[in-house]
Amino acid sequence: MDTALDILKQARDWIDSHGTMGWVATMILGFIFAGPLGLVILFYALGTGRMGKCKSRRFGRHRFHSTGNEAFDSYRDETLKRLEEEQASFRKFLEGLRAAKDKAEFDQFMENREKRGFGDVPPAPQRNADFGGKAHPA
Repeated sequence: MDTALDILKQARDWIDSHGTMGWVATMILGFIFAGPLGLVILFYALGTGRMGKCKSRRFGRHRFHSTGNEAFDSYRDETLKRLEEEQASFRKFLEGLRAAKDKAEFDQFMENREKRGFGDVPPAPQRNADFGGKAHPA
């Protein structure tokens, strides 16, 4: 026989499976049938992060519930942590590639610019603090 807590957990999981719209619908029904119940549902959904977040984009946003098997839960948590670390490492790698590509493109631009005779550019105008950092009028 299920206890009241088990029934509430099953209801929560069922609503979670329907995403944010499930929580919105539950909150509206709570307001219709008992005003304070709607507020309780609203505060619970906001406080636990069940509304307003897309859970499918980041592993770190998931709130997995215990399966009851500690070995599996530990394995899952370690695997997700490893994947998050790999994702961060890959992002750093991509940033490095982009920076190298940008530098190569800039170097090529400067080389082409010098070949076309644009290498002799007049110096930038002097800045003067008396004119708010703007160039001094000639």
